[in-house]
Amino acid sequence: MALMKLAKNWHEILKSEIAKPYISELKSFLEQEKSANQVVYPPESDVFYAFSQTPYEDVKVVIMGQDPYHGHGQAHGMSFSVPNGVRPPPSLKNIFKEIQDDVGVVPSMSGCLNHWASQGVLLLNATLTVRESQPKSHYGKGWELFTDAVVAKLGQRKDPIVFMLWGRSAKEKCDHFLANTQHVVLTAPHPSPFSAHSGFFGCRHFSKANKYLQQWGKTPIDWSVH
Repeated sequence: MALMKLAKNWHEILKSEIAKPYISELKSFLEQEKSANQVVYPPESDVFYAFSQTPYEDVKVVIMGQDPYHGHGQAHGMSFSVPNGVRPPPSLKNIFKEIQDDVGVVPSMSGCLNHWASQGVLLLNATLTVRESQPKSHYGKGWELFTDAVVAKLGQRKDPIVFMLWGRSAKEKCDHFLANTQHVVLTAPHPSPFSAHSGFFGCRHFSKANKYLQQWGKTPIDWSVH
């Protein structure tokens, strides 16, 4: 894994973070996984895919996830998104249901969220890699420090951003960096089938985000999936 694959504008923003010792340790850990023939998702070329799709200065909305999908062919470097041709997993189906109820967009057969990313929606996971069939298997290896730095840099931006934080871990991750800032933080339970009925359904985050963007003179997000 080469951190130099990080998109150029993000690399510039995060260059002091990338120079820290834990990054080398994280790289060594991922190389060990590879040497041990562990299957790791997403593919190496997609680890930083979210950053290549949504440049730092274009971020309007952040949707915070936990770690990548751990099933074959599902993860491609953006939280909640799956590649074209892969059926939307349960959490994403629930997201689509809420979008339909909130803004009237009919759910797509596709679960690829590139259309959102291209409009300024950063689909960020707290941990950027995972071992096959072992959720949270790459927690505590350094990724959380790296994505903390990403959230901190976004929190320092003068241009306001809407953060959608679903579930306790997303809220706890971002609270410290977004307190007393001009950014808008929308919180709700996670869209997982285990918690969606506890308040994710009906949260109306998608219309609320667009309302804020319009108030700031920004183009609202088209929440359809192509």
